[in-house]
Amino acid sequence: MPARSLQLLCCAIFCLLLLGSSALRAVEPKEVLADPALETRARNLSKELRCMVCQNQSIDDSEAPLAHDLRVLVRERLQAGDSDQEVISFLVARYGEFVLLRPQFAWHTAVLWGLPPAALLIGIVAIAFVVRRRRPPASEAANLSAAEEARLTELLRDG
Repeated sequence: MPARSLQLLCCAIFCLLLLGSSALRAVEPKEVLADPALETRARNLSKELRCMVCQNQSIDDSEAPLAHDLRVLVRERLQAGDSDQEVISFLVARYGEFVLLRPQFAWHTAVLWGLPPAALLIGIVAIAFVVRRRRPPASEAANLSAAEEARLTELLRDG
């Protein structure tokens, strides 16, 4: 097999492995509900809830034992007939708003939501201020005396 073909084959296998691994989740087969509609709701809710151990992963992606317990709890609540909002409210009451990957907008989370746009705005204003200070005023560059113009012409001819 030529070297080029071997490289292409290895690249294709690597790409397939990458694509295949993205479908893997931490949800264990024994957690999966028999009812596909309930399982879909459980997976959607699991993607919205933070793993309290990993903190930047959803419980759907986390392999931590606490995430497993929370996934089981979500499924139990759904099987008991709770709505999605009731499950979320139950978990927020039990663990606080930190359990939500996307906290709700409220007065006490306004800084969390407002800080990124404010930082962006401050950055844009700072950049505009620096650019404006570096640019010489147009009136100074355009008004040269006769002696300055003669010197400039001389310098440009020599250079």
